Amino acid sequence: MIKYAGKLSVIFILIASFIAGTSFHVSADDGSRDDTGAINEKFGVPIVVYGETLTPAQKDQVREQLGVKDPQNTKEYTVTGQDIVKYINGDPGSHMYSSAKITREEKGSGLDINIVTPENITEVTSEMYANALLTAGVEDATVEVASPVKVTGHSALTGIYKAYDVQGDQLDKERMELANDELDVATKLAKEDGISQEKVSELLTEIKKEIAEKNPATKEDVEKIVKEQLDKLNIQLSDKDRQLLIDLFNKMRDLNINFDQVKSQLNDIASKVKGKVGDIIDDEGFWQKVATFFSKLFQTLADFFKGLF
Repeated sequence: MIKYAGKLSVIFILIASFIAGTSFHVSADDGSRDDTGAINEKFGVPIVVYGETLTPAQKDQVREQLGVKDPQNTKEYTVTGQDIVKYINGDPGSHMYSSAKITREEKGSGLDINIVTPENITEVTSEMYANALLTAGVEDATVEVASPVKVTGHSALTGIYKAYDVQGDQLDKERMELANDELDVATKLAKEDGISQEKVSELLTEIKKEIAEKNPATKEDVEKIVKEQLDKLNIQLSDKDRQLLIDLFNKMRDLNINFDQVKSQLNDIASKVKGKVGDIIDDEGFWQKVATFFSKLFQTLADFFKGLF
């Protein structure tokens, strides 16, 4: 029996090794970078904002994660307790680890979000960051997020807001507050209502697209759009949470946000995510690994059961 258990362990190890070796992360970033080290004289050097709670060793780790090879070629700031109160109405005593690097891009480039440590950002997805930042008015930038420990990801969002503020590109306060409300609703639905983060992001994106398409004139029109998208995506919400969504998007309607522009950016982000997945699906090497793995697995299973008899 011990011999059989040992063989089964080997099989499970093989399966785990294959899964780990072929896993992949899809983000809104296409991964392209100018690796020459040249400083952008139009927009300046990238801005990096670190969580206040990071130790010196953790800060160096985050620098490496965000690809900061020379701190002299970036502008570095720290997100403090006062910042988290100012920008997202958070708790000034919060422990802040998640950090962000912001590189401004040419107009029309779109918004690229890349969570480089997805295993450590537990609540806010790339799409949630994108939705919130577009609502706040952040456009045409590459944003990278990292943390050395598991966190929700809220201090990184605070850092992005601070980066724009300190550079003199002040974001509209009402839009920032609305973006925070949006992120709160998104994380609440994902955390408390048992809806996947991807599904929540899809819901918010589709509602925004419909608002851009139909330009609702009343709260009742917004309510109709929300209901249609919930039905379309087969999402069941309590009356309370449904009302949260209606109130959120009615506020957006009142702020006269250019939803056509938001829709364009959301479509751009979606196409980049789809393209990333497509690259992997079209990778013949990937599928060859799959075929080879299962061929070896079946042979191992055959040998194992042969040994039983």
